[in-house]
Amino acid sequence: MAITALLIYLVGSAVAFGLRTVLQLRRTGSSGFHGISGKPGSLRWWAGISLVAALVLGLTALALAVVDVAARPSGSSVDAAGLVGLVLALVGFAGVLAAQTGMGSSWRIGVKETERTELVTGGLFALVRNPIFTAMVVAQLGLTLMVPTWLSVAALVCLAAAVEMQVRLIEEPYLLTTHGGSYARYAAATGRFIPGVGRLTTSGVTPRSWP
Repeated sequence: MAITALLIYLVGSAVAFGLRTVLQLRRTGSSGFHGISGKPGSLRWWAGISLVAALVLGLTALALAVVDVAARPSGSSVDAAGLVGLVLALVGFAGVLAAQTGMGSSWRIGVKETERTELVTGGLFALVRNPIFTAMVVAQLGLTLMVPTWLSVAALVCLAAAVEMQVRLIEEPYLLTTHGGSYARYAAATGRFIPGVGRLTTSGVTPRSWP
């Protein structure tokens, strides 16, 4: 199961990040990668660092499990849970690819505050505002069920925390500033990570008169 999980992780990551970056570069002339924002030590900086750390932890957990170094939590079972995890991992990575494809040329890793891209609200984005992050967490949850080690659990927790910080501290303020009322109305009608959950209200947006 560990080898299968590692292969899924490697192939999924290569397609979702490597191939997607190449396609973006050919389509727009830009890789779409803007790196980690914020001053070192700031919450915005930690959000980016945590996201990178979660990806590294996830890979490390699987690699160590393959060579039988990482121990599983006491009493854990990988039979039924592993099968469920396999399905979740595949669905999660498929969701990442589908959401990335739906973003088209608007796909980015990180935020460049002086840049303006089209606001995408169709496809999976009609269900939740951040389907890529939702799918990433689902995929990592699946991998954790397939290889339930303390390190894989740590990767899942780190990813969930990183996604929350990235969205709340960086992406939502940027989108509100860039798209104004269009994003405010979209966010008021669409859940953040789960359909219907985390919709923004007038008290949750920057107090200004949106166009």
